[in-house]
Amino acid sequence: MLPSLEDGQIAHYDVYVPVHDLGVDPPRLKYCKSWSTQLFGATIFSECINLSLKLEGAKDNLLSSTSPAETMSYHWRVQQFWKKIGRLPSDKNLDLNNCTLNAVDIMELTTVIPLLPDLEEIDLSWNDFIGGALEPLALQFKHLQELKVLQLNSCRLTTKDVACLGEALDGIPHLEILDLSWNCGIGGSLSLLTSKILKGSKLKTLKVTDCCLTQEDGKSLAELLSRIPSLKILDLSINVKLGCSLKNIAQELRFVSSLQILNLNTCGLEQDGFHSLDAAFQYLSELRILDLSCNKLIGGVFQSLAGHLASLSNLEILNLHQCCITEEDMLIIPLLTNLRELNLSSNTNVGLSTYHLLSRLRFLPKLTSVLLSNCALQHDSFLSLADTVSHLPELKLLDLSWNKCVGGNLKLILKALNPDSKIQILRVSSCSLVDEDMIDLGWETFCVSLSALGQLSELDISCRPSSQCGCGEWLGKLLNALSQILPFTDLELNGWLLSAAQQKLLEDFRHTPQNISVVFNDINLVTIYKH
Repeated sequence: MLPSLEDGQIAHYDVYVPVHDLGVDPPRLKYCKSWSTQLFGATIFSECINLSLKLEGAKDNLLSSTSPAETMSYHWRVQQFWKKIGRLPSDKNLDLNNCTLNAVDIMELTTVIPLLPDLEEIDLSWNDFIGGALEPLALQFKHLQELKVLQLNSCRLTTKDVACLGEALDGIPHLEILDLSWNCGIGGSLSLLTSKILKGSKLKTLKVTDCCLTQEDGKSLAELLSRIPSLKILDLSINVKLGCSLKNIAQELRFVSSLQILNLNTCGLEQDGFHSLDAAFQYLSELRILDLSCNKLIGGVFQSLAGHLASLSNLEILNLHQCCITEEDMLIIPLLTNLRELNLSSNTNVGLSTYHLLSRLRFLPKLTSVLLSNCALQHDSFLSLADTVSHLPELKLLDLSWNKCVGGNLKLILKALNPDSKIQILRVSSCSLVDEDMIDLGWETFCVSLSALGQLSELDISCRPSSQCGCGEWLGKLLNALSQILPFTDLELNGWLLSAAQQKLLEDFRHTPQNISVVFNDINLVTIYKH
């Protein structure tokens, strides 16, 4: 087992634990999902804690009172660790993201961290073995005075890990980014961490995506907001139980007036709770990105928030994907004069009553991205959209996928895109673009129009998965038009049936100077050409 560490002997131990000193068969470790709870893992874990405590007490002496030979030895040990992990060495950035760390690696990491006092960033994300074993590492975190970024995504963190991390935060005065996303085991225990973050913290980014947060966690987050006035990014997405505590959170948002990004995607928001955001918006004048997507119960509330929502003069990105928004809700969108990206996908009411909205999008000339996928667009609303597109000079991305009415009418959009258009991505996947619908010079018009879009980089004209359609002579014209657009890189043709000759055309097309990626599927055989 590990040799005992007496006082004063830490330098002679070289603060590095070779595998053969652990007394454990390394291959067995990779099968242990929670190594701190296994017999051999528990022994290592205990030794690791003891070693961390020794390192904690000897840290100052270790880094300041060593001989040149010992300093070189420490440097060599650190280099060996980087080499073993397969990452480039760095004194400021410890990036071990998705390194499949095992118990031995964590043991060695615990002894290496004290030798990197200037670390500013640590990323241990996507390493399952961290879960249940964070304590010895956390003992070292609190001595990293320059640490600014700590990322522990998808590490299977436990309640105990959260508690240990909370204790460590006392010693990390300059921490600006904390990301604990994708750790479902920390739900219900977040207060063990938030209660340790002191008033005046420099924290600028807090992400807890998909952590199974509870109503009580929401309340603890609300209490934290008054202590982190520098917060700029708050991501609470995919925590469906947070909706019940949104009122608490909204009331405290006034303390983070510098907030620029608020992500409440899939948070179980309801109308009553969403109303509480009304007063909060007046304090968030710097908000640039607001994501409320996948909250199906908030439809019908936006109109009542019109006053304060419209005061978000710096809002650039609004995501209302799958929110069941109503016609009345849509009326306030044109009031967001600085809007650049708008996602209304999967809101079927958009297609039924979009005349009021789409005709008024022309008053948002800064729009660069409009997503209307699966919006049940009708003929009249599509005509309104086609007319509006000509008034959006900055438009770069237009997504009309899964709207059947596009079939046979696509030329209306293409005609609206003048030669000076900045459009780069056009998505019309699953829009019933069958050859028969477009035979009346539609495809010819389509191809001619495309050649005029000099900035186009992506085109998706896939069919619905359930409908396999044959290609006509238009394919050759399409490929010829696209080959003349130098920035073009990606073409998707899913759902089209291609003959051998047409597949040969695609094979030749992908070898153009642009190194174009072509994706299509043929019956049940999916073939992907990618250069």
